[in-house]
Amino acid sequence: MVNLDDALRFANLAADGAREIAARYFRQPLGIEHKGDDSPVTIADREIESFIRARIIAAWPDHGIFGEEEAPLHADRQHVWIVDPIDGTKSFVTGHPLFGQLLALLDGGKPCLGQIDMPATGERWSGVAGQPTTLNGQPCRTSDCRDLSRAFAYTTDPLLFAGPKAAAFQALRDAVRLIRFGGDCYTYALLASGHCDLVLETGLQPYDYLPVVQVIRGAGGVITDWHGNELDVGSSGDVLAAATPELHRAMLELLADTRKQQAA
Repeated sequence: MVNLDDALRFANLAADGAREIAARYFRQPLGIEHKGDDSPVTIADREIESFIRARIIAAWPDHGIFGEEEAPLHADRQHVWIVDPIDGTKSFVTGHPLFGQLLALLDGGKPCLGQIDMPATGERWSGVAGQPTTLNGQPCRTSDCRDLSRAFAYTTDPLLFAGPKAAAFQALRDAVRLIRFGGDCYTYALLASGHCDLVLETGLQPYDYLPVVQVIRGAGGVITDWHGNELDVGSSGDVLAAATPELHRAMLELLADTRKQQAA
């Protein structure tokens, strides 16, 4: 049994150290490599993940680790830490401050703790099961938006909605009041603080979405896949987050209608 208050203190210390590493490399000349999917990776990504992994192994030797840059370690254990050292590496390498560091703790495959840390802005959202989400220690809350036509929505990049999924993006754009692009993990943080109402993403990895689950839930929001299923390591990577259950339900219905139209 893990004491989640102890786990949160550990996550905060890990994020503090990750911030210091990120600050050393941000807006400095960097060698950039490209992985098999053409996504960029830097020495900062690797150094931050190595830093966090070493501290997890020291503090929680019976826990597993699933990170972006290194191979999984004991990922079948009861408790597993999810690590994304820099979420938004493309932002990081172009000097854009909206990159984040993501951390989650899974208990039996389900997120019980999640954290979004924004090194360049000094903001940190923390979500713990059974507790309200906080921004820099103060509770935060999603908006009360229930109507798609009044919703402010975010997605990272409309070009990611390729093939049949392009219709989902078009449906979102036509339904909401306002849509903005970019932000990566920051959009979920904005949702948790009530600044936007809906986030729709596709093609994500477990280290992209699992750390934001408890942040959204603890702020009063709902987050699932596009079919309304809870997110886990095996999810498709299609993610829907909404400020209220009503707004979430409305977007799920819109996605289902879009699939029916395509199948007809």
